[in-house]
Parts: sequence; structure tokens; C-alpha cells
Amino acid sequence: MSKKAFLTDIVTLRERARKHIEQGAITAGYRGDRETIVKLLNEALATEIVCVLRYKRHYYTATGINAQSVAAEFLQHANEEQLHADQIAQRIVQLGGKPDFSPEGLATRSHAEYHDGEDLLEMVREDLIAERIAIESYGEMINYLGNDDPTTRRMLESILAMEEEHADDLSGLLAEMVG
Repeated sequence: MSKKAFLTDIVTLRERARKHIEQGAITAGYRGDRETIVKLLNEALATEIVCVLRYKRHYYTATGINAQSVAAEFLQHANEEQLHADQIAQRIVQLGGKPDFSPEGLATRSHAEYHDGEDLLEMVREDLIAERIAIESYGEMINYLGNDDPTTRRMLESILAMEEEHADDLSGLLAEMVG
């Protein structure tokens, strides 16, 4: 039977907590590459902002058969994407970074593209494509983080689950529309 230390003694924990208190939640046990993680999170932030803008555009411009119910879905997704953006921005700050809300370069920082969509069917397709991009990019970020930053990983896993739900919703709408 191996003797593996389970917990650091209380005195050592207290001493370590007093060191570098200006770093807030980031302790000596943090193993992530903060600079890289903040960069990735700023790309995710840009992606979420672009998605909010696209969904809002689609909400306000949806017309035709089923437009009212589809527009309601667009609005719900826009609000949830805004929540994701807020969570990501908050985590960037916790990691000692600065969330990049600058409109300059927003489209190039974003993983997803912004498409107006000419009609309801194209809007749903473009939103589904964007959700699929988000699913892939969040999956890659989660794999990159591994156990180095469990807090960021859990946040991204939660966002990923919502993006998968969005893709499922849009896939269902698309199937209904094309018949």
C-alpha cells in the first residue's frame, strides 16, 4: 500500500495563501498557461459576441411561415450566447487578463462567421453551422486545458453543453423546414 499525501498541512496552506495575494484566485497550484488561456478565452468571447449579433439580426428580420416560432428560438439563443460571453469575460478577469470587447477585429478573432441570411432557411442553416463550429472549438479548448485549469474547463464544458443543445434545436427546425 503506497503512502500518498492527501492534503497539505494547514500551516503550509495558510502560508501559501498569504503569498502573492494580489493574484486573487490564482494560487501556486494553478498549472495553466494563463497567457494562452486568456487568448483562447478572448477568441471564445469574440465568437459569442458574433453569435449574439447574428442571432439578434435573425430575430428581428425573420419573416415567412413559422417565422414567429423560429424568431423566438433565435432570441432565446441570443440571450444564452450573451450569458456565455459574460461568463467568459468574468473568467478572463479572474485569470488576470482583460476581456477584449473591441469591435475592431471582432470578426477575425471569432471562430464563427457572421452571415445575415437572406431567408429563414438560410438563417437557420448559418446558425447551425456556427453552433457546429463552436462545438468543435470548445471541445478542442477543453482538451487543451485538461486538468491544468479545471475551473475554466468546467465553464467551457457547461457552455459546450448549451451549444450542443442549440445545434440540436436548429437541426430540428431545419428538418421541419425542408420537410
